[in-house]
Amino acid sequence: MFSEAVPITPMAADSFLSRRGARIGRYQGILSKGFTIYTKDPFDERSNPEGVLNLGTSENNLCFDLLEEWFNRPNGGSNIAPHLLQYSNVQGIESFREEIAKFLTEYAGAPKALNPDHIVVMNGCCSIFAALSTVLFDPGDGYLIPTPYFGGVNPDMWLYGEVQAVHVPLDSKMSEGESFPFQLTVKKLEAAMQKAKEQGIRVRALILINPHNPLGDIYPEQLLKDCLDFAHRHKLHVIMDEIYMLSVYDDFNFTSILSLNLPDPERTHFMWGFSKDFAMCGIRVAVLHTKNKEIRSALNQLASFHGCPGPIQYVLSQLIADREWINKTFLSTNRRRLREAHHIIVDGLAALGIPVLRSSAGLFVWADFRKFLRTQTSESEMELWWKLIDGKLYISPGVAFDCCEPGWFRLVFSDSANRIQLGIQRLKMILQTSVSEASPMDDLREVAPSLVSVGIYPDSDSSDDGAELLQRTSEAHTQRNTIVNMTAFTSATG
Repeated sequence: MFSEAVPITPMAADSFLSRRGARIGRYQGILSKGFTIYTKDPFDERSNPEGVLNLGTSENNLCFDLLEEWFNRPNGGSNIAPHLLQYSNVQGIESFREEIAKFLTEYAGAPKALNPDHIVVMNGCCSIFAALSTVLFDPGDGYLIPTPYFGGVNPDMWLYGEVQAVHVPLDSKMSEGESFPFQLTVKKLEAAMQKAKEQGIRVRALILINPHNPLGDIYPEQLLKDCLDFAHRHKLHVIMDEIYMLSVYDDFNFTSILSLNLPDPERTHFMWGFSKDFAMCGIRVAVLHTKNKEIRSALNQLASFHGCPGPIQYVLSQLIADREWINKTFLSTNRRRLREAHHIIVDGLAALGIPVLRSSAGLFVWADFRKFLRTQTSESEMELWWKLIDGKLYISPGVAFDCCEPGWFRLVFSDSANRIQLGIQRLKMILQTSVSEASPMDDLREVAPSLVSVGIYPDSDSSDDGAELLQRTSEAHTQRNTIVNMTAFTSATG
């Protein structure tokens, strides 16, 4: 069930590592492997135009101009008080947690003001997952998670806690009563729970990602309530990752778990961070909201290992308190640019006969490459992925998200129009020259036609919305280095 875990082998007599250290050292996921290849030969319009183009890492590269303008304001990041350079509350600076509580109360639609004491601050959602793996689970325990899912959850839960994934497999085939592909149902949760019991795995939690990575869809309110009731029946913790909460570009209502009447508040835990919604992967700041005092107490013992610098918390406090800038400038512009970029990549893939799953949020599309596989196997999917890498295009294969159905890939579109269009051009060349089974590109629509009637985007008209994006190609990538270092390894698994 846990596809990437490396079995423990006897420790060599001359090893420098413990068994635990050896297990950790041997771990390597597909996402980090792809990102490592990219960093050795990164594409740059001016200095390395033949380098690897990265449409695989979930970073928002569309709004650095807005962030640069805000950070360069006279009081944007200045006036750092001396106490911010000293040791502070490991749970997070009180003033920062107060601003976070106000921010989440408003934007997550909480019915009552959130309590700042219920918030724990850490350096990224990866750290929160890792900390939870040690305080909620014992080694060998499991967590339910629908597949496909963000592959970074695996190392986050495995490297520290030795906690294994119990997959709830979703695919493009719709069963009776389902209305779209990859649909989660309580019936599938129950089946996975029963299978885990038969295999002797103690399941301790249900992990949900909403908006979803990599599908880009949003869980309806009723489904969330059904999942919460399911978890309550089985006495499971619910860990809700809402890292893309504000990255909704379609006219679809998003329901945060913080807005619901929870059947088991002591076992329901919400996480969010600045990496995606505020395009700050390198800042490394995320928060956990939990009403469970016992869990907060345990997390605070680990928080000093995963803390955030005081000056960073101070600056972010000012940023999220600036509601006028957030509402009138940042969020509206970010949503428009995401929508424009989404149109560009969907239209570009449609021109190659590649449909994508309908999506409403996130920074990526889930694309159907099954017709290009030599055989419908994971091995053939990886063979195609390596051909894409050789053709200097990095996207993420479905196996990186534990997808049970080979042939699906995630492509990130939160970038300039020039880069998206270059990615489409490279993809066309690779499919023409490297996939021996492929027909000439003009005829690809006739090769094993993909489903277009089950929630997958059919061919669409070209969009004129990309004009503004075309004007911001290289500037955005120059600007990002003036704000934060976006090349941290942890951001590679987004």
